Amino acid sequence: MLIYPDVYLENVTKIDINFIQKHKLKALILDIDNTLIDFDKVLLDGAKEWCNNLKGQGIRFYILSNTNKKTKVENVSNELGIPYIMFAKKPFKSGFLKVQKELNIKDSMQIGVVRRSDIYRCGRSKKSKYVFNTYKTN
Repeated sequence: MLIYPDVYLENVTKIDINFIQKHKLKALILDIDNTLIDFDKVLLDGAKEWCNNLKGQGIRFYILSNTNKKTKVENVSNELGIPYIMFAKKPFKSGFLKVQKELNIKDSMQIGVVRRSDIYRCGRSKKSKYVFNTYKTN
């Protein structure tokens, strides 16, 4: 079964309030590796401002990561002020369902770069309305 993302963007900061409103979303579920931080664990340029801007407009965020490195996920979580679940065991649905229950939402968007875990899970989930992926163009 081949599952592809609905949208490709250069990075998460390209998601603006118009895009979110068009898709009637209330929350963004974010991965960490190669989405919010790079290989060297450096936060994506502009991520904090982007996140704060959308939070100010009522958008909710959650980090859902397969990482087992607590320091890495906590650093990003603290920097952005976003709750997290680590070692989420994506593509299994338990992590996604937990996030949606905690946020009391049905419509969310998973943002990540790994087809095997991020896209496959969303493609199979009846509660994740949209599938999203980010790629660096360089």
